[in-house]
Amino acid sequence: MPDLIPNHFARRLFLDRHALAEPPSGPASGQALHDLIERIGFVQVDSINTVARAHDMILWSRRQAFRPPALKRLLEKDRSLWEHWTHDASILPSRLHGVWQHRFQRDVVRLEAGWKGWFRDGYVEQFDNILNRIAKDGPVGTADVGEGEVRGKGGWWDWHPSKTALEWLWRTGRIAVTRRDGFAKIYDLTERVIPEVHRTPVPAEEITDWACRTALKHLGFGTSGEIAAYWNAIGPEAAKDWCRAALARGEIIEVEVEGAEGQRRKVFIFHDILAEEPPEPTPRLRILSPFDPALRDRKRAEFLFGFYYRIEVFVPEPKRIFGYYVFPVLEGERLVGRIDAKAFRDAGALRVKAFWPEAGVRLTKARRAKLEAELDRLARFAGCERVEFLEGWERETKGLSSI
Repeated sequence: MPDLIPNHFARRLFLDRHALAEPPSGPASGQALHDLIERIGFVQVDSINTVARAHDMILWSRRQAFRPPALKRLLEKDRSLWEHWTHDASILPSRLHGVWQHRFQRDVVRLEAGWKGWFRDGYVEQFDNILNRIAKDGPVGTADVGEGEVRGKGGWWDWHPSKTALEWLWRTGRIAVTRRDGFAKIYDLTERVIPEVHRTPVPAEEITDWACRTALKHLGFGTSGEIAAYWNAIGPEAAKDWCRAALARGEIIEVEVEGAEGQRRKVFIFHDILAEEPPEPTPRLRILSPFDPALRDRKRAEFLFGFYYRIEVFVPEPKRIFGYYVFPVLEGERLVGRIDAKAFRDAGALRVKAFWPEAGVRLTKARRAKLEAELDRLARFAGCERVEFLEGWERETKGLSSI
């Protein structure tokens, strides 16, 4: 067995596990779309829509035949997918509901300890009122509850009590998202949303093994911390204990993996995964969502690809290094740059404000052609007719990466 995983092997394995090695072609609806999400693990949901919603763009970057109604059907009609929390709001296979029930129990304790210090009083008293109303009258959203309550003008910390109660009941599994109107969540009783076949609880003693085993398969390799963080279903100590036990049983091995700059890190990996021959990624260029699963762990992405990336939505504009919402650009097995683009649908244009190449990457004629072709495809996906390049869009590298 090798004691070092070379960086090129690590990148290819990781990209293949995240469905970013093959060309983004093939069917993107029904069972094929469901299988893609199973392969990725989960798809993060986010409200920002400068070009497309994060969950839609994550799927489009892997299957460019994808269109949002196909996902909506799986969520709202077929019920083979559902929406809940991993590290953030995410779309998951419905079959995981039995696993998530331990999170509901855990979150009751966590929310009781924290939310009373964060939110206005009065939300606990709304639990039964909301459950009874949904049972009698059907699904509700935030706008349907809290008649007469003072509605704040701030963010999540200023929710009115009934809004807080809805979120509590969702986070603890009493209700589920049955659909979204625009981007607003509409809730119903869990038993009306999640098929009965998926609602059988997984025994608590099986959770740690499930969480670690599946996380390691999705990641390809990882530290115990990365394994714990993947689903955010168990704590770091539980993951460490599992790794020690699996190592003693001979199920996994510990090796070093090489980073983008030659640094080394110890990781765990299954024997059969180490024996794989991951495919060489397509040389095609693609634009990723800032919330892409391959980039969710920013430190891991920086280690593997030498790509320093942070979302600057909450950074005051004068202090931003790049821009409000900048998209990573993947070419083959390298992250070669980032692009600031926004869809102006009323004008029919996807406007490109800036492209920053990573250090050592030049915008050659061939790379420019690939970038322009991908932007044309992205424009069509975003409902725009054309791409417009604003003056000065070609920028110099900021020197934040070693690629």
